[in-house]
Formats: sequence, structure tokens, C-alpha cells
Amino acid sequence: MALQKYLHIIVIFFLSINLFGQNESYNKYLYDGNINYEKDFLMTENNYRKAISMNSSNIKAPYNLSNKYYEEELYDEALLRQAEALKNAKSNNEKHRINHNIGNILMKKDLCKEALEAYKNALRNNPSDDETRYNLSLAKLCADEQNKNDEKNDDKDNKNKDDENKDDQQKDDNKQDQKDENKEKNKDDQNKNDNKQDQKDNNKDKKKNDPSKERGSAKLSPEQIKNLLKAMNNEENKVQAKINEKKQKGAKIVTEKDW
Repeated sequence: MALQKYLHIIVIFFLSINLFGQNESYNKYLYDGNINYEKDFLMTENNYRKAISMNSSNIKAPYNLSNKYYEEELYDEALLRQAEALKNAKSNNEKHRINHNIGNILMKKDLCKEALEAYKNALRNNPSDDETRYNLSLAKLCADEQNKNDEKNDDKDNKNKDDENKDDQQKDDNKQDQKDENKEKNKDDQNKNDNKQDQKDNNKDKKKNDPSKERGSAKLSPEQIKNLLKAMNNEENKVQAKINEKKQKGAKIVTEKDW
């Protein structure tokens, strides 16, 4: 029993020494970071990083490193380190200062709505800070302006979308008109072709029904004409002879009366 108690004391002793050594190292790196803060950015950054690796729950090193990043306009890195500090913040004063700085970083990134919330969180932890209150009013003005611009952009986007829809509708209408026009033209062409075919058929029928077109005029030779006239003349003479013969047979002869 006494041995276990003795071992327990030894463990606590060595842990205390280890923690003391870590705190000493943390304080040394934090101090070196502070000393070089205005002189050498890389040296400052390196010392603060080492301090954080020694004791990540202490907010001083990440808080100071964030402020240095802010001065160097490295806003993403600054925001990350303030978030680390806020996670381990205990007092209202610490939470107030960290949220105030987060608001400043977000304003630099033109994230006014988010900055507004950060300043509100800062004032919840210290309602009497006039600087935070002033920054809050600036963030509100900026957020309102961004909302107006967003609405304008939304209206513009909607207008552009409506214009695109109108253009698409107009294109569709034009296509349909062109399609209808082509259809009508094809119909007219078909009617013309039908009329041409009808005219062609009519001409063909006329040619069939016109006797003058069926046969060509017979051409007689002079000899044939002479023979034809002679035959006609002979025929006429025969007819005349028959007529004369009939007249002679039927005629009454007047004689003297026999008393």
C-alpha cells in the first residue's frame, strides 16, 4: 500500500516537471514572438507556432499570431487563428475581444453579414464597448448595401433569364413560321405542278379530239388531180344524160286535132 502511494507521488512529480517544462517552453516562444512582433514577421510566426504546439489550449499565442496575420493582410490565416483562440476562450472579456477581431477580419473580406453577427456576439459579452458598437453599425450599413445589390443582381438575372426565354420563344416562333411558310410554299408548288399537269392533259385531249390534227392533209399529184376532175366530169355528164332522157320520155307532143 505504501509502495503504491509512493509510486503515485513519483508519477505526479514527473508530470508536474513535464508540465512545468512545457509551460516554460510555451512562455519562452510566446515571449520571443512578442519581441520580434514589429521586427521580423517570419521569426514572429515561427515562435508563435512553436508556442501553440507546446500548449494549444492557451489562447495568447493564436490570438497574437492572428493579429499579426491581420496586419500582413493574410485574412484567411488570421480568421483560422482567431477561431482557435475562441474555442479555448473562458472569460467574457476574452470572448468579447476575439469576436470583435473576427468581425474586423470578416469586414476586410467583405463578408458584412457574417461580420455583423460577430460584432453582436462581441457585444453580448461586453455590451458597453463603444468601438464594437460603432463597428456593428458599419457592418449593418454594409450588409444592407450588399442586400440591395443582391436584389438588383437577382432582378437583373431574372430579367436576363426572361430575355433569354423570350429570345428562345421568338426563335421557336420564327422556326414555326418558317416551317409553315415552307409548307405553304410546297403546297403552292404542288398546286402549280397540278395545274401544269391539268393543262398538259387538256392539251393532249384537244389534240385527240381535233380531226385536223389527227391526219395530215393528203397531197395529190397533178396527174391524180387531172384524173379526178375527169372522173367528176364524166359522172356529171352521165347524170345530165339521164336527166335529159327522162325529160324526153315524159314530154307530150301537140298534134292537130282530127275532126
